[in-house]
Amino acid sequence: MTNKKEDTMSKLTKEQALAKIEELKKYVDQVDVETDKPIGIKSRYDGSIIYQSTKPTLKEAVVEAVGKSANLSRADLGDANLTDANLSNANLSNANLTDADLTGAELQNAKFYGKGGDKELKRSQLVDFLHALGFNIVED
Repeated sequence: MTNKKEDTMSKLTKEQALAKIEELKKYVDQVDVETDKPIGIKSRYDGSIIYQSTKPTLKEAVVEAVGKSANLSRADLGDANLTDANLSNANLSNANLTDADLTGAELQNAKFYGKGGDKELKRSQLVDFLHALGFNIVED
């Protein structure tokens, strides 16, 4: 005997199922990140707080820090959801951006370089990174 929930799920079209997944992702992202505690942006090297914010999410805290010209070099932003964030003129040199989502982020004049040569960008991240920098990718 199957329950009603299983019957309902099996009747969804592929498009409906994908829409539900995207809806759930947004919900989980918001629940996981929102907090009533102040957000501290930490140094990737020693864990010390380099910027303190009262914003409810890391994304909002980063945008606030950039808006106040805070130096985010050396920030630990690994796994951060920074989609569509305005990070123009941000100093992100030597910041940990491993698996950070910069899709649609505004990155004009953002500084990413540091000592150079030891930063890695996955091939799968290249197109999103270039889009975030304002480049449009065209076929040869």
